[in-house]
Amino acid sequence: MENCCVFSLLPTVVFFSFLEPFCAAIGWRQADGVARLSPKVSWVNKREVECLIGEFRFLLGEPASPARSVGGLDRWKLRSFLHNTLGLTNDTIMDAVFRTFDKDNDGFVSLKEWIEGLAVVLRGTLDERITYCFHVYDLNADKYITREEMLQMLRYSLRLPGEEDPYDGIKDLVEITLKRMDRDHDDRLSLDDFEKSVKEVNHMLEAFGTCLPNTTRIETFEQRVFQSQVH
Repeated sequence: MENCCVFSLLPTVVFFSFLEPFCAAIGWRQADGVARLSPKVSWVNKREVECLIGEFRFLLGEPASPARSVGGLDRWKLRSFLHNTLGLTNDTIMDAVFRTFDKDNDGFVSLKEWIEGLAVVLRGTLDERITYCFHVYDLNADKYITREEMLQMLRYSLRLPGEEDPYDGIKDLVEITLKRMDRDHDDRLSLDDFEKSVKEVNHMLEAFGTCLPNTTRIETFEQRVFQSQVH
């Protein structure tokens, strides 16, 4: 069996006109805009995209049907994928990842949103991942990460089963983190604050909870999907 990809980071501008016939084959209309992926998407192999379409269909649990349009992944299907495949565990974070993937806010992750979201989660550049993580942590989508949002995310990320609510300790941690990352001293984090802090200290990228899979999870997913779905 021939592998679907070369497992490497290849951030480059790619035209995805070849995606259109795959979309038509599984019932997506050209008008849906599925084939017009962002030029930032770093999948460079035609077969990789075909494999991701197959995984998307599998998660939908619906067979291909050229006679009708297929919907997208709802919140629960994406959350199941995030938890079981990518290893995310925080409910608040998983809901925020769904919102970040669902760019048109229609309550479903379309094929286009699925591929573009995975491009960042699995192979994104540092700048792409900074923007992604910021949008995940900005729980109310007001373009800022507030003290209250930090507390909400860390309260559940750092709580261990059977332990008491670590509210007081986390409150102190939030104050220290905010003081360190708030470059313009307005008592909240903008994307600029977040970007400068992460580029200074890279491990601050996931400061408020895990929203990216680890290397092992990424390699396992790519090997399973990109090797097994070529026939």
